[in-house]
This record gives sequence, structure tokens and C-alpha cells, in this order.
Amino acid sequence: MTKNKKYKLLEDYILSNKESHYRTAYSYVKNKDDALDIVQESIYKALSSIERIEHVEFLKTWFYRILINTSIDHLRKRKKVTYVDDIIVDIHSSTKEDTYKDFDLQDALDKLPDEYKTIIILRYFEDLKLEEIAQVLQQNLNTVKTRLYAGLKKLRIEIEV
Repeated sequence: MTKNKKYKLLEDYILSNKESHYRTAYSYVKNKDDALDIVQESIYKALSSIERIEHVEFLKTWFYRILINTSIDHLRKRKKVTYVDDIIVDIHSSTKEDTYKDFDLQDALDKLPDEYKTIIILRYFEDLKLEEIAQVLQQNLNTVKTRLYAGLKKLRIEIEV
């Protein structure tokens, strides 16, 4: 397949699933602007490396992998930021952020390790099949299943507390 056809397929996929990509990024960073930046950066990374994808039928899982890795990288970078002064904290905390309807679920999800959180988000919020999640995360299907059920158990415990 030619590079131009791959670009067109990627463009069509991104445009038809933009809300889903935004939701996934937002589920990690909880900030509208950061989520939009992550989606934009993921699109740039995908366009820059489109020639690497050999089988276009894996375009969806390939892009989700880029999106998730970009979200996790963003969180790692944000954790390295330390504030020197309370005034700086006040300025940054005054930015408007989106709100969730179910704070308990979101808080419980935030407390889960990334390996569980990612699988639960992809399965229940993005409606990916377990096989697709295994491809996205480049993990064995049984590992994904085990982590899904362990993550749900931890989530249930966290919500009940």
C-alpha cells in the first residue's frame, strides 16, 4: 500500500473517532487543554511514523497505543514539575477543568495503577474488545484478562471504602 493511501486511511480514522480519542486522553489527564494537546501530539506522531505500519487493519490499535503512551508520558512529565511558591499553585489551580458526573468512580479509577486503569478505560469507556486491548498494549490476551479482573476487583474495593 502506498504512503498516500495510508495517510488517507489514518486521516479518515482520526476524523471519525476524534471524540473517542479525546475521551481516552482526558481520562488520563483530567484537563481539557492537556487532553487536546495529547491528541494533537499523538496525531503528529502517527503521521510522522505512518510508513512503519505494515498492516493497515491494525491502524486502530496502533493509534491507541500511541495515544496511551503519549498520555502516560504527559503524566510522567507533569509529576516532575514542582512548585516553589503557593502563588504559582494558586494560578495553576484556577484554570478551568472539566467535571465528571460520577466523582467516586473517577477517583477510584485515578487510584488504580496504570496497568489496570488503561485496560478498564479501553474496555468499558472505549468499548474495545479484549483482543484489541492486547494488541494495543502489546500484551498476552490472558495477561489482559487477568489485569482486567484484578483491576475491577481493586476498583470495587476502592468504591466500597
